[in-house]
Amino acid sequence: MQGEEGGQILAGPEGDSFPLMEINTGETEASEQWDYVLVADHRTQRNTRQAHQQQQFLEELKRKGFHYKMIEDHKKVFFGIRADSRIFDLYCTLLMEPEGPATRVQPARPSSVPATTRIRIVNFVLNSKAAAGGTLEDLVKSGVFEARFALHKGEEDLKKRWARWRNMFHPQPIDDIRDYFGEKVALYFAWLGWYTYMLVPAALVGLIIFLSGFSLFNASQISKEICEAHDILLCPRGDHSRRYQQLSDTCTFAKLTHLFDNEGTVLFAIFMALWATVFLEIWKRQRARVVLHWDLYGWDEDQEEMALELINCPAYELRPQQHSYLRSTVILMLSLLMICLMIGMAHLLVVYRVLAAALFNSTLLFQEEQVTTAVVVTGALVHYVAILIMTKINKYVALKLCDFEKPRTFSERESKFTIKFFTLQFFAHFSSLVYIAFILGRINGHPGKSVRLAGLWKLEECHLSGCMMDLFLQMAIIMGLKQTLSNCMEYLGPWLAHKYRLMRFKLSRASGDPELRHLQRNYLLNPVNTFSLFDEFMEMMIQYGFTTIFVAAFPLAPLLALFSNLAEIRLDAIKMVRLQRRLVPRKAKDIGTWLQVLETIGVLAVIANGMVIAFTSEFIPRVVYKYHYGPCRQGAQPAVDCLTGYINHSLSVFYTKDFQDPIQIEGSENVTKCRYRDYRNAQDYNLSEQFWVLLAIRLVFLILFEHVALCIKLIAAWFVPDIPQSVENKVLEEKYQTLREKMWYGRQRPGWGRARPQA
Repeated sequence: MQGEEGGQILAGPEGDSFPLMEINTGETEASEQWDYVLVADHRTQRNTRQAHQQQQFLEELKRKGFHYKMIEDHKKVFFGIRADSRIFDLYCTLLMEPEGPATRVQPARPSSVPATTRIRIVNFVLNSKAAAGGTLEDLVKSGVFEARFALHKGEEDLKKRWARWRNMFHPQPIDDIRDYFGEKVALYFAWLGWYTYMLVPAALVGLIIFLSGFSLFNASQISKEICEAHDILLCPRGDHSRRYQQLSDTCTFAKLTHLFDNEGTVLFAIFMALWATVFLEIWKRQRARVVLHWDLYGWDEDQEEMALELINCPAYELRPQQHSYLRSTVILMLSLLMICLMIGMAHLLVVYRVLAAALFNSTLLFQEEQVTTAVVVTGALVHYVAILIMTKINKYVALKLCDFEKPRTFSERESKFTIKFFTLQFFAHFSSLVYIAFILGRINGHPGKSVRLAGLWKLEECHLSGCMMDLFLQMAIIMGLKQTLSNCMEYLGPWLAHKYRLMRFKLSRASGDPELRHLQRNYLLNPVNTFSLFDEFMEMMIQYGFTTIFVAAFPLAPLLALFSNLAEIRLDAIKMVRLQRRLVPRKAKDIGTWLQVLETIGVLAVIANGMVIAFTSEFIPRVVYKYHYGPCRQGAQPAVDCLTGYINHSLSVFYTKDFQDPIQIEGSENVTKCRYRDYRNAQDYNLSEQFWVLLAIRLVFLILFEHVALCIKLIAAWFVPDIPQSVENKVLEEKYQTLREKMWYGRQRPGWGRARPQA
């Protein structure tokens, strides 16, 4: 994590820091030479206490080897901060191998230090704990400084080649992104670009599966039977429906359901399991090539952080690894409590849908056949709003849990925070989908004996055409909103905020001094924070979850994700280059804990899709009927469709005399029996033998599906090596050359090869 709030995470050691060298602070520098800028309001100069804190902080920076320059306009005071080149000499020396040849321990010249390295080191020192006991973050909170940021400089090429909508289908300049924003941001865009590229085959297959349903739109035997079933009456489905309905009325919904609940669904689910594995394995190979190209293959993050600590304070003492079982237990219990809250939120949505059905029916806003659709749509909208609220709560809780856990380093805290926050977000996003896929309509009882909420309201049931329609609508609405509304707000929010800041500051009246204008333009950009890049990763992880988990119910998810990502790449680029202050660069050689998150989602996707096919879709009942109960059980008959009679077989019989209040149901005097979706005996309404046979086959299918899919994933992971052979050979060659140089260096030393005296 990087950005303006980094002081919350990066805490330096206590005590005074040693001065590295004497620096003349009177030296003037051009604005493009400042490593960092601090901003204060003019009022702080008139406040004695704040002015003293300001001067005290700046004097400590001077002792650490920095110099600064104060530049004023009519409202703000800008402090340009620059570190002496010897600080970067020390950084380069600390991270070199001490055993190498003499030429390898020579520090690089100041001119060779990249701007990303300069900003990273300066940001670390500024946000570390000062000798006076406070941090820059504390000074910002108390109003001593208003803002701090690194200057945008030299970004014109990125604006032209990358941060434009017209470049949507052009390759990304990953090396240029790395040179400007650092490896962490560059790896994010490299991963996002590869993910988007790999979505193309997944989107095509999903679209083919969806469109293949159109070929059977009118030819499906099941749809034909439903559309022709004018003599079959369905029992009233809820309190909002007080009349019998002909099965043929569900004809349109039955045809639509067949678009995504057909024989191709199983193949697509297995394909997506294989796709997720191949995507990750090939990404690992891509990452290895990129990291080797950047000469970061052997880079160590812990060593980097220790070097930064030593630069900030030479008296720094290493903090050992610590683990507390008591603290871990408390964190686990609190995390489980939050997960239960997420699950409780899903139950609240159930309550909403039940009450909404009663309200819509009583206020006559919708016709009876529209009530269920209205409840599903509004329920999805309510869930989306709940997700937005819970995201802020989850982030706060995850941060507090990380504070309580007391991680040793910045990277360790980032990893722990990622796991906690993603876990909470996962349950917030997918808890209602789990309910719809596996619980909705299965605990309602049966006509004449319905399960009621608080003894008053009847629990909602699945859509007329089955539970797959409910799951499809819920996923389509939530994912559609997240990929459209969220993306629009992600762009329009920063754009409008930037325009508002420009209007308030009236940049056109700014000083004619080019240096001051450059500082003002950077100040008026939107501030970045600790979560600027983290939020982008989290957004993509949730999208990846929607693209793979429950994709059997929504085969168009990869296509929607593809279109969204094409816009997301340019949207993020424009936001980072044109609308936001410069992100503090961070070094990295992989995407960190997010890789484990992706692998976890891949496993969950196999389990969830297997359960959707086994328990939510009609695939298993159709297959069982086809080969066990239908006309083809003795063998295929060319003149007869094997699913003939399936609809009549899958509907149970209920006698209207057993209704508790038959008089209130319209037309009950002329109806002796009605049908409902379930497998129950007509005599006592208990679960029939067919139900238990289907349940056993569903479980067998689930076990086989998951084992086959996981075996395919394991074989694919083994078949595609994580590291390309060319990269491994290159690393071996570099190690060999290093040893050869060390051997040559050792031979030049006096006394090499001389036998040691006997003891």
